[in-house]
Amino acid sequence: MACVDGSQSSPAVCDYAAWASLRLNASLTFLHVLDHSRYPVESNLSGNIGLGSREHLLAELAELDEKRGKLMREQGRHMLEAAVERARTAGVAAATGRQRHGDLVETLAELQGEIRLLVIGREGEEGDSVGGHVGSHLESVVRTLHKPTLVTAGVFRQPRSVMLAFDNGPSTRKGIDMMAASPLFQGLPIHLLMVGADTQEASESVNAAKQMLENSGHQVQACIRTGNVEKVLLGYQEEHDIDMIVMGAYGHSRVRQFFVGSTTTKILTQSRRPLLLLR
Repeated sequence: MACVDGSQSSPAVCDYAAWASLRLNASLTFLHVLDHSRYPVESNLSGNIGLGSREHLLAELAELDEKRGKLMREQGRHMLEAAVERARTAGVAAATGRQRHGDLVETLAELQGEIRLLVIGREGEEGDSVGGHVGSHLESVVRTLHKPTLVTAGVFRQPRSVMLAFDNGPSTRKGIDMMAASPLFQGLPIHLLMVGADTQEASESVNAAKQMLENSGHQVQACIRTGNVEKVLLGYQEEHDIDMIVMGAYGHSRVRQFFVGSTTTKILTQSRRPLLLLR
């Protein structure tokens, strides 16, 4: 499932969603949610009493709100049609669009039983005006959904390599299993990077993960580096021109302090490549 809106990130969302759909051999649903706080279904003015001659103005405002909502729904439908057509042009036969009215996070929580992978842009409609800032809904979406979430950044670039930020925690151990089994990463070289002290325990855990990925047919490059987590991850990504980072979204280690600390926020805001967050 891929979330599209009027932001500049929507084309990349469409393209990464199409890429994932083809790799996974999965159907693709584009979702557009009209926020009920910005575009109410109808205006209720029954609480406005004692306004006398101004009541006709309130009625006109209600009519304008209704027209505005109708126009936004129509614009959303055109947006979905364009997204579906873009995906079909990319080769996705089973692409559809769905429009909902309500809260984005609540809608996704309601639909998550249908979701295998969620694709969403780093910036929403408001986020575009402030450059690299993370969209206002993104943190809530990742906190709420218990599904892998691919956060897009920049323009689409066919993934040719991927890096797993490995800390031997539950999320990244599960990530190793997923990467070994998933067709999403089939044939792609994998960089396994742990940030921390190069102890015997760390080395053993990295080597075990490397072996598991190699047994599934991947070419793997494993590395342990010390230093500031986000600087090491982003520096390694740039050094090796890696197209996608995979990391756990929550946990108590430094790598997986999501939004509680600044690590993942900085990676999201500074990286120009997509980030796949695991729960």
